[in-house]
Formats: sequence, C-alpha cells, structure tokens
Amino acid sequence: MALGYVLDDLFARHRPPGPHPERPERILAARDALREAGLEQMGEAVAVRAAREEELGRVHTTDYLAELTRIVPGQAGWIDVDTYYGPETWAAAAAAAGAAIDLAEAVLAGRFRRGLALVRPPGHHAEADRAMGFCLLNNAALAAAAARAAGAARVAVLDWDVHHGNGTQHSFYGDPTVMYLSAHQYPFYPGTGAPDEIGSGAGLGTTVNVGLPAGAGDGDLLHAFDRVFLPALEHFAPDLVIVSAGFDMHRADPLAGLEVTERGYRVAAERICQLADKVCQGRVVVLLEGGYDLDALGRSLVEVTRVLAGAPKSEDTLELPSRVGERAVLRTLSAHRDQPWGQR
Repeated sequence: MALGYVLDDLFARHRPPGPHPERPERILAARDALREAGLEQMGEAVAVRAAREEELGRVHTTDYLAELTRIVPGQAGWIDVDTYYGPETWAAAAAAAGAAIDLAEAVLAGRFRRGLALVRPPGHHAEADRAMGFCLLNNAALAAAAARAAGAARVAVLDWDVHHGNGTQHSFYGDPTVMYLSAHQYPFYPGTGAPDEIGSGAGLGTTVNVGLPAGAGDGDLLHAFDRVFLPALEHFAPDLVIVSAGFDMHRADPLAGLEVTERGYRVAAERICQLADKVCQGRVVVLLEGGYDLDALGRSLVEVTRVLAGAPKSEDTLELPSRVGERAVLRTLSAHRDQPWGQR
C-alpha cells in the first residue's frame, strides 16, 4: 500500500476547558473532508497506540515526563497561558506520539511509501523539558529519533507552519544526522527561527530557517522550496523526510498573516514527494501541526493527501515570489554560504 494513515476519534477527546483555537473540531473537520474525498480508498488505516516511556525518553527528559504523567491524566487545567490539558489529553498526546513513531518506522521499513498522521495535540513547540504553544510532546522529533534508532543514517524534518518549530529545532541543533528545515512567518511567535540559526558544533549547517514576512504567499513559499529546501535536502540525502505540516499559513487562518492557499500546499507536497523519490525511495511522513480555520484546514489536507496517495502532478502556474520573499530566501542562503547547496 502506498499510503498509511492515522485518523482516530481519540484525538477529538483532547478538549480545552473553554474557547480555544486548538479545539476538537479541527480533527473532526479533517476527518470529514478526507472521508468525503475518499481517504479509505487512498490508503490503509493504522491503529493507534500510546508511545512507550523509552521512546519518549529519546527526546524528552525523565523529569518532564514524570511531571506530565503526574499532573495531566484525569484532570483539567493549564500548563501555561496557551497550553491546556483535559481528562483525556494524556491519552491523546501519547497516542499522537505513538502514531508518529509507528508511521516513521513503517515507512522506513517499506510497509508504506508515505505516511499521514492526523493527530492532536500538535507537537513542534514542545521542548525536551517544557510544554508550550499548545504542544506537550514533540511528535516530529520523536518520529525522527525513532527512525534513527531503527537504522536511518540521516533524517530530515521539514516544518511548514506559520509558527517556527522551536522544540524540533532545539532537539537536533547540534546533531549532524537530523536536518531541520522550516518556513514560517518571521518575526512572530515563538521568536525563534532567524536565518542565522543554522545549528552548532557537529550540526552546523543542518538547521535551515526561511522566515517569511507577513503577506507572503504561494510564490514565496515555493521559492523557499526551490532555492533552499530542495537543494539542501538533495545534498543531505536523508533516508526519510518527516513533514511537520501546519496549515495556519493559509490566508484564511485567524492566527497569523501569511497568504498561502491550498494550491500552494499541494505544490509544496509535490515538490517534497518528487525530492523524496529521488533521494530516499519516496519515503515521506506528514504529521499534522497547526491550522485553525476549519474549511481551509480540510481543503488543504485533501490536496496534500491526494499527493501522498499518488495523484498526478498538477499543472497550476503559481505567482512569482515577491521582493520581500526573495530577500528572505537570500538571507537564508547568505547564512549558509559555506554549504555547497548555499552557494547556488
């Protein structure tokens, strides 16, 4: 089967104590849109299970996990001003992490060519020892660590979310075996993701940030792919590409100021799948992160899922990058001028 996917009503049981943008309706909107589009015919459903303690410990500290398992199960409250928990939050968070890990391992082993995990709570802001930005466990980082433990020599995490994935970046900042690449609005929450954040020590050059200005759209996002992400990934040659897929870059999203459309997301997914076909036998796993306009989330996910399932390449002509989008890309290339791919 070309596509393995996770979509379970468990993730709708992570409920806020009051109004909140990260709400159960997100996963229900994704479910309804994808089922209407024929998800069951596109791929094979994968059962969910909770991530094990030793798996979580590859990314998160023992003290942090002990604190989470002490306060979260069976209760409701707030970890910080953004990040809540409810009676079934721990079950959902552990299952989201388990789904990300299982799909990464299954795609790496050849059971599926692509993977799609429609999970919540999201994960890319979660640090080794801290929850933040709606996130408790870092699903993408845990998937990357699982792939490395399963034998992948190199793993790439590509993050397209309007908010920079600080937690994923920090998990691998000095690690030369995991490349983290992010397109996001900048400056913006959480304040990280500047173009000169490029890794440290042995990992110097394996963190790649393109901070897009408010108002940037499809042409700017795809310019970042063509000039930065695809050359960097081709040179790095990962065994697996994990996508932290936030759909809050969409022009309809209420939380930010980018102007990406579902067409832009589709072409971005096509670019990544084509690159993966070239360097890693097509191995791509997509994990849901943000996206808070329900209609835009559903439409965008349908477009990306069709690409993952092998839909023919689109023939859309998208707009050229703006001047500010071009400058954002040039700042990233300048920061990576010592890398072979950064000299193009």
